[in-house]
Amino acid sequence: MKLGLAVYGTTFMMGIHPRSTRQRITASQLLEQATGYGLQGIELPLSLLEGEDTAGLTRQAKTRGQYLVVASGGYDPKPLKEAIEAAARLGAPTVRTVVGGADFGGDRRRMAGRWPSFLQEVLSGLGEAARAAEQAGVVLAVENHQDLASEELLWLCQEIGSPYFGITLDTGNPLATAEEPLDFARRIGPHLKHVHMKDYWIYMSDDGYRLVRSPLGQGVVDFAALLRVFEEYCPKVNMSMELGALEARHTRVLCEDYWQDYPQRSAAQLANLLRFAQANARPTGDWRTPFEKGAPEEDIIAYEQRQFLTSLSYLQNLLQTHYSASQTM
Repeated sequence: MKLGLAVYGTTFMMGIHPRSTRQRITASQLLEQATGYGLQGIELPLSLLEGEDTAGLTRQAKTRGQYLVVASGGYDPKPLKEAIEAAARLGAPTVRTVVGGADFGGDRRRMAGRWPSFLQEVLSGLGEAARAAEQAGVVLAVENHQDLASEELLWLCQEIGSPYFGITLDTGNPLATAEEPLDFARRIGPHLKHVHMKDYWIYMSDDGYRLVRSPLGQGVVDFAALLRVFEEYCPKVNMSMELGALEARHTRVLCEDYWQDYPQRSAAQLANLLRFAQANARPTGDWRTPFEKGAPEEDIIAYEQRQFLTSLSYLQNLLQTHYSASQTM
């Protein structure tokens, strides 16, 4: 397993947030940052490759033993094929994508009655893109981006049926589709291709709970247990650090109409999820990030930097402990 750096979660620091006045980071600079932090790879959106010496970037990454992952989006096969071609040129083994449809917090209510037909469109588009990925020797991995539940991700993998198609697990996002993170990881484990390491604090609300970004290791996600799942199903998986968004995600599981387009869940599954949320919830208080409070840009950047460095230290220590324990078994 290799730990790398993604741009999302530190969007002001990287100059990619629409309100950031910083110059946008380049792919080469991102790779240099990862090297400076002792990380083993980067995940970069295609936009960072504009004007980039891609051959030089590939050489640098290969020389240092670092991975490259291309971050794309959507399920339209045409732009996905472009991302796949770019990944093949870079020597990147994986293209990550998301399908959308739902609002953040797993909220499908604006898609009421249209979700089944939407899933068929997703299947068609991703199926065509997966065939292109197989021809290019690149893996296409769809993320649980607070949109698709585990049941739907598994359905896509079974229907497409390609070793070059699978899942990018965002470790915090199962909570947005009302699923416990470790159980979610075990369910999708056989199809795991890539990982986003993300953590959340939980704040209960009248409608359910809010997911608020936290430094990795300080929220509700059991990363030590997740590493054991990764070892079982995909021991060479690449893991990109990705702190949560600057805005809280409200998951309204206590609203009856939240569930109308979700796969059927048993009472036991829901009880397990609510027990997990309540057991790990923080005391009621001000959950807003500096961005949500309207803080100056320099304060937001300092906040991102603190959380990033805390997360980096935690994960590096955790991985060292994990591998030390593995060697003594």
